[in-house]
Amino acid sequence: MKQHKIAFEQFSILSYLFRLTLLVIPVALTVGSLVALFLCLLDEATQFRFANPWMLFLLPLAGIFIYVLYKYLGKNSEAGNNLIIDEIHEPGGGVPARMAPLVLLTTVITHLFGGSAGREGTAVQIGGSLANLFARKLNLSREDTRTLLMTGIAAGFGAVFGTPVTGAIFALEVLALGRIQYDALMPCFMASVLADIVCGAWGIHHTAYHIHFAETGTTFFFHFDLFLLAKVILAGVAFGLAGMAFAETSHGIKKYSNRLIKTKWLIPVAGGLLIIGLTYALQTEDYLGLGVAGKNPGSVTIPSCFHAGGATYFSWFWKLLFTAITLGTGFKGGEVTPLFFIGAALGNTIALLSGAPVDLMAGLGFIGVFAGATNTPIACTLMGVELFGADHVLYYAVACFTAYYFSGHSGIYTAQRVGVAKVVDARRGGMRKK
Repeated sequence: MKQHKIAFEQFSILSYLFRLTLLVIPVALTVGSLVALFLCLLDEATQFRFANPWMLFLLPLAGIFIYVLYKYLGKNSEAGNNLIIDEIHEPGGGVPARMAPLVLLTTVITHLFGGSAGREGTAVQIGGSLANLFARKLNLSREDTRTLLMTGIAAGFGAVFGTPVTGAIFALEVLALGRIQYDALMPCFMASVLADIVCGAWGIHHTAYHIHFAETGTTFFFHFDLFLLAKVILAGVAFGLAGMAFAETSHGIKKYSNRLIKTKWLIPVAGGLLIIGLTYALQTEDYLGLGVAGKNPGSVTIPSCFHAGGATYFSWFWKLLFTAITLGTGFKGGEVTPLFFIGAALGNTIALLSGAPVDLMAGLGFIGVFAGATNTPIACTLMGVELFGADHVLYYAVACFTAYYFSGHSGIYTAQRVGVAKVVDARRGGMRKK
C-alpha cells in the first residue's frame, strides 16, 4: 500500500512539473528575447549619449514625456515591481500587459538622456507583465497565475544579469523578508535558465568581473584568514547601512517631492535639473547611466572599482545620490545595477582604508549592498558564486548576511512583506510593516 502511495506521489509530481514546464517555456522564450532587445537598446542609448553629451540638458523634457506616458497610458503600471510583488501575494487586480513596452521605452529614454538608473527593474517588469498576459490568455487559476508571475521575475532577472541560479532564488526570496516558499522553486529555475540561454542566443554578452585575490595561508587553527574575516564583517555592516541609506533616500525623495511639488509634471523636471547641476558641480559624467561602461578610460565604473585607484573615496555616495534623485523623481529603470556600483565603490574605499584586497572587497560590496537593499542575502551569495567563482564563498556569505541584518527592515521594494523579523522584538519595537 505504501509503495502505491509513493508511486502515485511521484506521478503527481511528474505531472505537475510537466504542466508547469509547458507554461514556463513560452514565458521564458519571450522574456529572454525581449530582455536581449532591451539590453541592445540600452547599449545603443548609452553610446549615443557618450557621443552627444548635450543630451543631458534635455533630461527634464524627457522626464515630462515619461510622466505623460504613464499618466495617460500607464494605468497602474507606475507601481512597477511593487505591483508584481503585490499581485503574487494577493492575485486579483492583474499586471497590465502595457507595463512591458512602457517600462522598456521609458528606461531607454532615461538612460539616453543621462538619468542614473539600472536595468533589473525593467527586466522584472517585462517578465511579470508577460507572465500575467499568458496567465490571463490561458485562464489560469489564481495559484497558477501566482506561480507564473514568479517565473516571470526569475526569467527577467536571470536573463538581464546572466545569473540563472540567482534569478530563481531571487524570485522566491524577494517576496517576503526572512521567508522563502519553495513551491515555485523548480518552475522559477527552469524559467531563469531558459531565459538566460535565449538571451545569450541573441548574442548578448554580460560584463565579466574577476576577483584575482587568492588565499595564501591560515590564521591560528582556522583554514581562512581570521583578520580578513573581521574586516569583511565590518565591511558587511557598512554595506548594510549603505543599502538602507539608498532605500530610505529614494523613498524619501519620492515622498517629499510629491508632497512639496503640487504640479506633478514638475517633479521630473526638478529631478533632471538636480542631476544636471550635480554633474557640472562635480565636473564628471561618471555617475550618469548604468555605471558599467565609462565615457573615458579613466572613468569610475563598476569594473574600475575592482582595481586600486578605480574610484574616489566618495564615488559610492555620489552614485547613491544620483540614482536616488533619478528614481525618486519619476524616471524609470532598476535599482540593482546602481547598487552594484555603490557597493563596489564602497568596497574599494574600505579596502584602501583597511588594507584588504581591493578586488575582493569590491566584489563583496557589489553583492553586499544589493543584499541589504533587497533583503535577499541567499540570492546575493549565489550571485557572488555565479559572477566571481566559488573560491571566496565564505566571505560572500558573511558580507551578505551581515549586510542583510544591518540594513534593518528597510528595502527598495515597499511591497516586500515581513515574513520573519530580523530581530525577535522588532514587531513590538515599532518596526515599519511593509
